[in-house]
Amino acid sequence: MSIRHLDRLLSPASVAVYGASGRPGSVGATVWRNLRAGTFAGPVYGVNPKHRAIEGVPIFERTSALPAVPDLALLCTPAATIPALVAELGAFGTRAVVVLTAGLTAAGKEAALAAARPHTLRLLGPNCLGLLSPHLGLNASFAPTDALAGDVAFVSQSGALVTAMLDWTRSRGLGLSHLVSLGDHCDVDFGDLLDHLANDARTRSILLYVESIESPRKFMSAARAAARNKPVIVVKAGRSPRGMQAAASHTGALAGSDAVYDAAIRRAGMLRVDSLQDLFVAVQMLSRFAGNRDEALSIMTNGGGAAVLAADAAAREDVPLAPLDAALAARLDGLLPATWSHANPIDIIGDAPVARYVETLAALLADRTAGAVLFMHAPTAIVRGEDIARACLPALRGHESRVMGVWLGGEGVASARRLFREARVADHATPEEAVHAFAMLRTYRRNQALLLQTPEAGATVVPDAGAVARLLDQALADGREWLDAPTARALLGAYGIETMPSEAVAATAEAAAGAALALGYPVALKIRSPDILHKSEVGGVRLGLPDEPALRWAAAEMLATLRDRLPAARIDGFSVERDHPLRIDPQRIDVEFGQPGQVREHPRHRDQHVAERI
Repeated sequence: MSIRHLDRLLSPASVAVYGASGRPGSVGATVWRNLRAGTFAGPVYGVNPKHRAIEGVPIFERTSALPAVPDLALLCTPAATIPALVAELGAFGTRAVVVLTAGLTAAGKEAALAAARPHTLRLLGPNCLGLLSPHLGLNASFAPTDALAGDVAFVSQSGALVTAMLDWTRSRGLGLSHLVSLGDHCDVDFGDLLDHLANDARTRSILLYVESIESPRKFMSAARAAARNKPVIVVKAGRSPRGMQAAASHTGALAGSDAVYDAAIRRAGMLRVDSLQDLFVAVQMLSRFAGNRDEALSIMTNGGGAAVLAADAAAREDVPLAPLDAALAARLDGLLPATWSHANPIDIIGDAPVARYVETLAALLADRTAGAVLFMHAPTAIVRGEDIARACLPALRGHESRVMGVWLGGEGVASARRLFREARVADHATPEEAVHAFAMLRTYRRNQALLLQTPEAGATVVPDAGAVARLLDQALADGREWLDAPTARALLGAYGIETMPSEAVAATAEAAAGAALALGYPVALKIRSPDILHKSEVGGVRLGLPDEPALRWAAAEMLATLRDRLPAARIDGFSVERDHPLRIDPQRIDVEFGQPGQVREHPRHRDQHVAERI
């Protein structure tokens, strides 16, 4: 992976827009308007040979006419012009280009990459929405709105989800550090951006929308490094066959085995969420609740129905409710009516005045055994929600990461919800959403523990140096340039490395069947010959033989094939091995182990082993 010149991409000092236009509805006009409407302080240049000025702003005819080299160029020109413009900009000194243009063919993308490579110029896109860096006031996109500055980065293969995230975060007062639409990611990809954002001081957490990953090893390396520094949350689309098909048509790449991604994300210390709604919940969780380390939850409410919903959600999500400590229960007895629930959930009764909310909340926050607190209120005519929220603010101060708020209702509690948000308290629409957010945070912490796990040290093995020397001396004495399978196994055994059980037998079906009976089916059958190095290329290997009839047929067919293809080859016999086939996913993130001829779909019956260096 490479983060070279990504600073020019995400934090440029100057920007040029190619295809800048005044034509309403065009990409060039929208990008030009967004860039100039923001608070970006650096020079902004428009380039278009068809214009001399747009709304009184001078437009340049070509690159060579620009008064200075732009750090970043945004290309909104026809697909056929992209490779030549990339070459021109690279020679001029620009080191980052965003290709917003759609419709580049595979050959066009390769041509653009070839033009960029000699100049180490980085390409984002093509076919992307662009990017935003709110801290710089930079809106280098054709998104319909700008972003608030914050500390959450969002990287997405879908431009539509970038615009959805923009709208959702603005409506809730949540800020973002960077938003990047990858598009077809012919150069800059998830691995590059994870590596850069992991060390970005303005980014405290990273969100990803993923449909496919073309460089899994690079992604896993970057993801593990980033997840050690800050939370990484992933929506991986394409769980179902139809979803995979839709992802392939969208990005032009295979989505890959969903179980593979699930295992990889978990082992890399990231958190996978299942929906766009969950991703939005995760944004709030990371912004306002990420510092929480509690495992149990205390539910406080003025309504029994809300308490039941929250308790049911906790049971579904396997979230424990904190048992009431004796001292805490005694304190609550002194604060609440005799009819209170005397258990968790803590029902403070529907007629609760403001003081009862404040005193109950303060009691829970003063007792660490209460864990995190889910504060819920259903509107009543007895007291206004805004008065409750305002009175609770002093008690919340210093405990924001322990409290989640659920103000049930709409306009009647809008002002109360706003006060909690302004106090940096996580706000959720329903009890179920709040409990789910808490469960996600617990899952994230478990994944982080997996990331930091290291294998236990095995027993110290002392190699049998004498056996190694004898094996190699014999091979040299025989004039061999490579080791046959029995010698290779013996050599590995001398170093304490186990291999699959194997028997060397004569070149007959009867001998092979006898060895297989002792080893157990399924077996692999391989020819033993000093004249055949690459056995599979000449039909000298048969895998996954399930029973004796299949083995006998394979033995006879193998001998006949070799006599026909290599009549002069010396045949020493067969090697019969216990078979334990590996299935390697095309995305090459993991290896699945399974019995031949069986497909085990139940997740409890499938072992996923993530391998970063297959």
